[in-house]
Amino acid sequence: MNLLKRNNLRPNKLLNSKWTAVTPANKEKHFLVIKLCAAATPDEPVTHVELEAVHSGRVQLLPWRALQDAAQWHQGWKT
Repeated sequence: MNLLKRNNLRPNKLLNSKWTAVTPANKEKHFLVIKLCAAATPDEPVTHVELEAVHSGRVQLLPWRALQDAAQWHQGWKT
């Protein structure tokens, strides 16, 4: 059993959620989900999320399932 994976995330509930990078780069530690991205139409399931770094405002596209990896991301803003 993989203890570093969260199974309780629901992609449709991720909008405006807050995340902390376990290993920050370029002083970008805290992120906010600003957009949910579906494959082609709004009726299709969410495949990716857009994360905005609070410090720099840089936006990155990430598969939403990557947020389930506790070795890379913590839910909420941690210090």
